[in-house]
Amino acid sequence: QVQLVESGGGLVQAGGSLRLSCAASGRTFSGAPMGWFRQAPGKEREFVAAISWSGVITAYADSVKGRFTISTDNAKNMVYLQMSSLKPEDTAVYYCAARRDYGLRSGVHDYDYWGQGTQVTVSS
Repeated sequence: QVQLVESGGGLVQAGGSLRLSCAASGRTFSGAPMGWFRQAPGKEREFVAAISWSGVITAYADSVKGRFTISTDNAKNMVYLQMSSLKPEDTAVYYCAARRDYGLRSGVHDYDYWGQGTQVTVSS
């Protein structure tokens, strides 16, 4: 049983920073890409960032490029999302996701496993 558990969300002022963590368990994640998505109230879930398990290849949504950084700690089976220069429009529930197949993807339907989400609220 694959489990993804996010943590690190919270309330932060605009311009502040947060680091989200995702603990992965239940299988060998070596090689399979991981991603972060977010969903704001009344909106569809959208891609934020993705990373190969080796950490060598990353991809970002244009809206977060230069502000967010995705990384992995293979030894701990952890994926992180460092968020800086946060804006009120970054407010959303953030989800960690994992693929069964290789190759970075940005589509919600490209991911097979999901965490329960963690709330990030950015006040103006």
